[in-house]
Amino acid sequence: MLVPDTDVWVEGEETLAEHLERRGVSRRSFLKFCSAMAAVIAAGGISTGDARAAGITADVIAAKLGELRKPVLVWLQLQECTGCMESLIRSGDTTVEQLVLNLVSMDYNELLMAAAGEAADKALAAANAEEHILVVNGSIPLGLGGAYTTIAGRSAESVLRESAEKATAIFAVGACAHWGSVQASHPNPTGAVGVDSIIKDKPVVNVAGCPPIGEVITATLVYALTYGGPPPTDTQGRPLFAYGNRIHDFCPRRARFDAGEYVQTFDDNAARDGACLYQVGCRGPETFAPCPITQWNMHTDWPIGAGHPCIGCTEPQFYDRFTPFYQVLPDLKVPGLGVEADATKVGLVALGLVGVGVAAHATATAVWERREARAADKVNLPLLGDLPTREQSAAPVSVPDSPPPAPGTLADDATTPEEKS
Repeated sequence: MLVPDTDVWVEGEETLAEHLERRGVSRRSFLKFCSAMAAVIAAGGISTGDARAAGITADVIAAKLGELRKPVLVWLQLQECTGCMESLIRSGDTTVEQLVLNLVSMDYNELLMAAAGEAADKALAAANAEEHILVVNGSIPLGLGGAYTTIAGRSAESVLRESAEKATAIFAVGACAHWGSVQASHPNPTGAVGVDSIIKDKPVVNVAGCPPIGEVITATLVYALTYGGPPPTDTQGRPLFAYGNRIHDFCPRRARFDAGEYVQTFDDNAARDGACLYQVGCRGPETFAPCPITQWNMHTDWPIGAGHPCIGCTEPQFYDRFTPFYQVLPDLKVPGLGVEADATKVGLVALGLVGVGVAAHATATAVWERREARAADKVNLPLLGDLPTREQSAAPVSVPDSPPPAPGTLADDATTPEEKS
């Protein structure tokens, strides 16, 4: 693991590759980092049809990043709980050390920097004076003229606007920066809003979640550094490579959902057996997030894997829309039946399909048995149109236990990123 030191970027012509070599970072370590980032980006790119993301490799990232010359990063923390930064620095890997200490020149970050007071203010002013990447944690409270969050006597809005002036890319990291999060929920006493409600003249990339997965934060920044611009986003401004798929579509418990096998209480046998958590409030069918694929803490686990339902924290207004968290909400929809249906309808239709399948199987079996009985007394003459029985056929005909799903049912989930958004 790398640790902070006084070895800073050399002003002038030093590239990132030269900077890493001078600091003793091996090529092997750098490629390992690039491989991890490529895996996060490419996995989402393949599933969402983002050809550029799907084609990104460790070599591509290494080549592009190696040519960089001191990319400056300003990291603001406004009205928030530091949870997003904690998610990053405690991800269980060297992600943040590689990012902060090697890939960029982190000129300002209140939580990590040693400077305070006037020295910190001067560092921010100096970083804002040149082109930089801007990362924002926290919402912007507009109530009482911004009095709910002030930094050095200035409102959060004022600090944000100043830092955004020369920003070449802006990333709103976490639900607070995305739309305001819990403090923006009803009745929103501080008047909290997200970054894109303030910055209108530049695109804002929303790395959603409360908090987001640390590797997703890093991969989004690496994408921007590699291609010189932000990644393609959905209608919420979220990177498609990370937020292009519903949790429901990649959930390992999806088969249990389709079978109508639900947990009813957290300590029942179904819960111990890993059944679907929809009936205890899982919001996976309405939540776009990379949790099932990327997971947390070096791919160790994620909420549903640990037996807890998804609360939909990557979705805007999730606290108002999805509470109470541990109950099925009647107006939540599940993709697949008609346009969308709730879990009750899914279960009823599933039972109906099973019944239809059983009846169809019984009918088909009876037909074959009668046909075979008649065929036992005659000689088949294919020339006259006679067909062999099931036993005599070289290619046996099988009768499915249930009819194939019609288009638009749960087995036909394929949607485009535009439809999902």
